[in-house]
Amino acid sequence: MAADRHPATPGTGDPGWEAAAASEDEIPEATQVFATALNIPLPDLVDTERDHPVNDTDRFLLVRDGARVAGTVNSHLFSLSVPGGPRPAAGVTGVGVLPTHRRRGILSALMRGQLADLRRRGENLAVLWASEGGIYGRYGYGRATRQYTVTVSRAHAALRPDAPRDPSLTLELAAPADVLPDLDLLHRAAQAERNGGFPREGNWWPLRLWMLSRPQADTSDLRAVLVRDARGRPVGSALHRLTTGFGHGGLPTGRVTAREVNALTPAARTALYEYLFATDLTVETEIIGLPEDDPLPALLADPAQAVRSGGAGLWLRLVDVPAALSERTYARPLDTVIEVADRYAPWNAGRWHLKTDGEDTRVEATTADPDLSLDAAHLGAAHLGRGPVTTHVDAGTAAEHTPGAAARLDTALYTPRAPRCDTGF
Repeated sequence: MAADRHPATPGTGDPGWEAAAASEDEIPEATQVFATALNIPLPDLVDTERDHPVNDTDRFLLVRDGARVAGTVNSHLFSLSVPGGPRPAAGVTGVGVLPTHRRRGILSALMRGQLADLRRRGENLAVLWASEGGIYGRYGYGRATRQYTVTVSRAHAALRPDAPRDPSLTLELAAPADVLPDLDLLHRAAQAERNGGFPREGNWWPLRLWMLSRPQADTSDLRAVLVRDARGRPVGSALHRLTTGFGHGGLPTGRVTAREVNALTPAARTALYEYLFATDLTVETEIIGLPEDDPLPALLADPAQAVRSGGAGLWLRLVDVPAALSERTYARPLDTVIEVADRYAPWNAGRWHLKTDGEDTRVEATTADPDLSLDAAHLGAAHLGRGPVTTHVDAGTAAEHTPGAAARLDTALYTPRAPRCDTGF
């Protein structure tokens, strides 16, 4: 890496940074900048992209300081599940600024440049996983999903007697790669049921399985358990690994770590949970990435034994406010005027008249008095149906000018099932 030469005082750098498209021969340096910014070993990134390539060269943007790359951002094009059906969305990733160049406006230039680029591409939504949650709200992103790790002690893992059970169902244990078509079928069904996810096209399945299979001490290989109905069709699946351990007196201390519990029927879900909770030589099961309304607590004889932690979520931004609001469906009719503040996408700033019968929606610029004033980030958090605007009004960070306007917007945006994204990018 070349030696850094830069102003020694943060905040005194050039305010005129501009993001520009990367050439193909600049991608290795951009990757190195990202690895440096996030403290990731560079070979890990290089090897991952070599073995499971998912990047599109023409989606990289850079900020240059002279001849060198000082900051970078990338994105993937996904088909994101939103109310009303899948829509194109940019999955923002690879965001990094050299430690020597932080707090000098480079990240702001990258975010502003990327939003303009996504708008030119006609991608009305952008989503990302935040390495630090305090960063992206200022750029108009709101946390649109909340996903948790749920841990259940084997001693308290009994399900309710009336949990649905089907004796015709069978369980099959397999290497994930050997049953990938079944896993994909069930994953696609899960995407259709909940908003916030996307199908794993191209190399996304191999990349996902490789990430979940990376070696860990005293931990098994990645396994898939499938539930099949009487005709042999897959109706449920879970990916999981087992950690081996023994404590005082030789008693087992092992743990089951599961991800991606997908079920087409309640009985299939019961079968998966009973299997995961009954594994020999383990004392607890943790399930990573469950949506906030997963049925597990309702299935346990003692719901309090589902100990929830974490709460990471996908952040969402409306790149084009009127277009994004127009292309989703609503739970009820709505006729309202919202005033949007948007520092980094000025084409969104202003007053918008949103009128919908639930299916057909029009969003037009207006000079009428607003019913509600809010930030673009508040709309991003609410877009998948579970980030109430009322909370921001109560907090004083959004303003309600017409009594009940926030509640009416929340009701119209609401979705019965909480959103979930189970793929990192």
